[in-house]
Parts: sequence; C-alpha cells; structure tokens
Amino acid sequence: MKELSEKNGSCSSYSWASSARRAIVPVLLALFVAGCGGKEESAPSAPSASAPKQIMTETGIKMVLLPAGDFLMGDAGEEADERPAHKVHLDPLCIDVYEVTQASYEGLMGRNPSKSQGPDKPVERVSYYAAITYCNMRSHKEGLKECYDPETLACDFSANGYRLPTEAEWEYACRAGTKSPYSFGSDSAKLREHAWFKDNSNADTHPVGQKKPNAWGLYDMHGNVAEWCNDFYGQAYYQGSPQENPRGPATGEERVLRGGSWRGTAESCRSSARSSEPPGFADVCFGYEAYGLRCVKKAPEGP
Repeated sequence: MKELSEKNGSCSSYSWASSARRAIVPVLLALFVAGCGGKEESAPSAPSASAPKQIMTETGIKMVLLPAGDFLMGDAGEEADERPAHKVHLDPLCIDVYEVTQASYEGLMGRNPSKSQGPDKPVERVSYYAAITYCNMRSHKEGLKECYDPETLACDFSANGYRLPTEAEWEYACRAGTKSPYSFGSDSAKLREHAWFKDNSNADTHPVGQKKPNAWGLYDMHGNVAEWCNDFYGQAYYQGSPQENPRGPATGEERVLRGGSWRGTAESCRSSARSSEPPGFADVCFGYEAYGLRCVKKAPEGP
C-alpha cells in the first residue's frame, strides 16, 4: 500500500470483498434515516474574484462549478507513481467547497464515526465503502440518480448524483490552474497558512474552512483529512492513462487517497502526492482518523 506518513499501528490481511458486504449492508439501511447535510462553517477569507461560480445544494452544502479544462497532472520528481507529468482534459464538474463535515455525515448516515468529535470538523474514520454510501444517500436525499450500485459498487459516471472525485478531478481542483507543488506556490513554509498538517495541527483535525482557500475557493485541499477518490490505485497508471477524463485502472486492491492529512508531512500534502489503502481499511482497523471525503457531481446542463 502507498501509505500516508507516520501511521499508527498495522492491520492484518483480509478479504476486501467480504469487507465490502459487511460495510455496505448496514449503512444502506440508513436510507430510512431522516436528516440533511449540516451547514458548512463560513470561511475567514473569501476566494479571489476570478474564482468559479459557487452553488448551494438542496441539502445546504456549498459546491464550486469548475469549468472544463486542461492541466498538467503528476510531477517529474522523485516519486515514481507521480511520473510522468502528463496533460489531462476534464469535463466540467461540481465539487464540494469543504470536506464533508461530521454534521452532514451524521445527518444522512445516522452515525458519526469520528474520533475527534465536532459538527464542523471533517468526518473521519471513514472507509471507502462508507464514503460511497454517503454519496448515494446524499443523492437519494435530493432525488438524484445514485452513482454507485450497492451490489457491485460500480460507479455510473452518467448519473446526476454525488460520487467521489476521480484522481484527475481531485488534482485539477486542488491545483486551481497552478503547476507548482502546492496550489499557493512552491514554498512549503507557506503551507501553515493553507493547511492543517503535522507541523501545526496539534495531532488533531480542525473545523473546515479555517485556512486560506485556493484560487478556486476550495478549502483544506492540503491537509486536515485525506480524501478518498473513486479510482483504484495503480503505481504505473500515469504511464499509459488516457488524456480525456481518466478514471484509474479497471481493477485493483487499493483505492486512492489524496490531500495529505493532519498527521502528514508537508511533502505528503503536495498537489500531486498520491496515497492509497485497501477500501475497507478503516473498518478492519476500527477506524483510521485521517480518512475523510469530499463529493463531486456532474455539472448542470444548459447555460
């Protein structure tokens, strides 16, 4: 597995297929739980005037409408799985302004698995399976077509509901038009202004939106919690990935995590830094407090 920095403990091997069945069945029952997404905390500083348009979902969660575009994904540095840097084109999409909060997660799922409790903190100790179930439940709440098949876990990218971002979509959103190691430039000393990570987090998560946003008005893309992506992880995937809307390998044993975390080094919080875990890891290990999520959905049709 491609680890986040400085993990606590280790886990024994297991069948992630059986873990999927254990994780998905009980949380699907929560479709009958009433509630709606929590109101995100207002930000201390506003995004730039040139930032893309913000929208508000029916469950009260802010998203940003990102335009279609090209960007240079990956990096030519020392990490083999980030090479080569390659051009990618993406269709327009909407992405959450903030990481999913505990209030939003509990309102839909009926439970809060987080170790560090707080309604405006990002939800953590979330497995991949729990993350995609939250996406489906958020879609269900708004009357949208669910993206994930509860039996096969396959993602329907044509559906208008919520899903996890692809790895390319996540990096596109994080970079916000930049080519530097971070969305704010190359100087890692400035990371403290933009992220909660090992050097300033005091070994804990923090309420979303407390640090500076990137140029597209997105908060906590570096640090706080690592965010699940839809893709299977492939160490050499970039060497032959498609240029148009890449979605990761067709199969794999691990799923991608992006964005570093409160316990990560500055290096692990770079825009191109990749990490991965077996999808049921958080369940098997009784929850890992660095894993969270943010959602995306198709851009609305029309002008």
